[in-house]
Amino acid sequence: MHLIPPMDDEPPADYVAFVTQHAPGLRAEAARLVGGSPVAEQIYLAVLTDLAGRWRRLCWLGRTESHMRERLTARTAQWRDDQVYEVDVRVLRPPDPVVPVFTQGGSLALRKAKILDGTARADLDALADAEIAWVHAYLRSQWRRLLRYVIGSVLLLAVIIQYITWLGVDPA
Repeated sequence: MHLIPPMDDEPPADYVAFVTQHAPGLRAEAARLVGGSPVAEQIYLAVLTDLAGRWRRLCWLGRTESHMRERLTARTAQWRDDQVYEVDVRVLRPPDPVVPVFTQGGSLALRKAKILDGTARADLDALADAEIAWVHAYLRSQWRRLLRYVIGSVLLLAVIIQYITWLGVDPA
């Protein structure tokens, strides 16, 4: 029995929906903040991993979007601090969005399916990113759990030894 249940090994549907909704904007913002560097993808996934690790608490508090922005700012600042040379980032106008051109093979029903509620499917890139970030957060939580057990065991052993020496009983 757990006081706080451990993190599931699969992401919940609301996390996947959140990532699907915010992935394009988050990815673009990360690229803008680091100047389009290939590091933007790493920062993007690190932010999603940080978000996944605290997902239940953030949903309960209603702070998912604000935490996402805070982590993006912190991860970007950390990246800038790690640079050997000063980073010069130029903010450029974002590219025009690509509007899909439907060919004759595309039916009206397929075009409407992307818009109507309940028919839209998660973007595969966002779904993959959500899965990867969740697995990273899950593995991190498992390591922290193991570390808590080890530290607790060492502290318990230290308390037992201290208590035995306090009683003046010879342990041998």
